[in-house]
Amino acid sequence: MSKIKTCVSLYSLQDEYLNKRMSLEDIFKFLAENEVEGIEIIPDQMLHNTPHPSEKTLAEWDRLVSTYKMKPVIADVFLNTNLYKNRELTKKECVDLLIEEIKLANRLGIKLIRLVSMVPAFVIEPLLPYAEKYNVTLALEIHAGLSFDVPKTQEFIKEMKRLNSPYVGLVIDTGIFCRRLPRVMATYCKHLGANQEVIDYINDIFAQGKDPRKVILANGGQFPDDLKKLLKSEADHFFAHMADGYENEPYSVLDEYIPYIKHFHFKLFEMTETGEEYSMDYKGILQYLNEKGYDGYVSTEYEGNRWVLPGHPMVEKEQVLAHQKLIRNVIKELNGQEVY
Repeated sequence: MSKIKTCVSLYSLQDEYLNKRMSLEDIFKFLAENEVEGIEIIPDQMLHNTPHPSEKTLAEWDRLVSTYKMKPVIADVFLNTNLYKNRELTKKECVDLLIEEIKLANRLGIKLIRLVSMVPAFVIEPLLPYAEKYNVTLALEIHAGLSFDVPKTQEFIKEMKRLNSPYVGLVIDTGIFCRRLPRVMATYCKHLGANQEVIDYINDIFAQGKDPRKVILANGGQFPDDLKKLLKSEADHFFAHMADGYENEPYSVLDEYIPYIKHFHFKLFEMTETGEEYSMDYKGILQYLNEKGYDGYVSTEYEGNRWVLPGHPMVEKEQVLAHQKLIRNVIKELNGQEVY
């Protein structure tokens, strides 16, 4: 039996929340009614005055969790080292801020914190006593564009391996496994004025089993000359720069990190009419994780909302449900169960 469990990042419904079409309770109710197992929350986004929400806010959180039987799985935490205009945060300030986030996660009934990419490795060791005391694991996000070969990511991984604590690990964002460029992103950039030749060029890179980031790195960090010739407008440059934020790695890139992986962001850009995600092969990803014995949550994280064309309806709810259905059906197949 597969040990993989599903949840939804509330980031996926941020436009519904921001524009007050859904309250936090509406979101809980919507997910509960659609048999979602757990939630991933960005406390900064939905719990006022994080990391020190009021007792009233905390009581309301407790009520929602209890009423809708929703499991709080993970808290997404940011460390803004550039909080001040004239300097970066000191090491002590960084650690002190994250101690408060650990305490809040514990209070919310959450045992895992996702640290945003580029969090400095020096925070890990001084935070470990607090992670252990409050039973909260810290996991750095490996995100497309900021993946395993980025120096700060390497520093974190080196320190994680050195300390070898169950309270330190990784969150993997499947944007590193894009087999095609997200179509919604290309469509949006075309609407801005990007020309089809540039889009075709990037699509061809993916068709060759590569990604724009690798091509740029192989060219000394510069766009190849044949791509430069195609960049004729601001929209072309915007598209080309954004395109290097999607990676096309083999699943085997995770082999050595499986013991450290605590959670997955199952990125969602666009569910198609066939019930598949346009850019990623989730059946392949889930088969790989099942073979490796991954025992944890995979979280729907919808980002297609940032590429919705002006005047078009927001489809966050529909996309989330279609993605959850896809994941559940694949897990059922892996377990030899019938899919309806």
